Amino acid sequence: MKMLLLLVALLSAASAAPPTCYSRVLSLSKEITESFRQLQTSATVDSCVGTLPRLYLDIHNYCVLAKLRDFVAYPGCDRVPEVNELKEKARSLYTILISYCRRDLVFLTDDCNALEIPISPPIEHSITES
Repeated sequence: MKMLLLLVALLSAASAAPPTCYSRVLSLSKEITESFRQLQTSATVDSCVGTLPRLYLDIHNYCVLAKLRDFVAYPGCDRVPEVNELKEKARSLYTILISYCRRDLVFLTDDCNALEIPISPPIEHSITES
């Protein structure tokens, strides 16, 4: 029985790959974008949140570097803890992009306007609607 448990543990550990630069950057950018969206829709935060620059991140767009830099340097809302936390995550993502993953990532576009107006994901229709 112990042998079987040991074998299962070894097999599960062998299949778990460490996160790559790309997967880390992708997950962090999604996390930041979602946190920003929640922050803007929250009724409990300060009114200064409405003045923050938009924060839609596409790590395949070279302009994401400038977008992150501008967001972190934005002087407003320093008194709001949620904004400071978001800025810290954005700073971490920027550091990862320019330092650790610099040679691993490929930017597919440099269209800065695409980061201003995010494209909504298509709406999936359920089988019952058809």
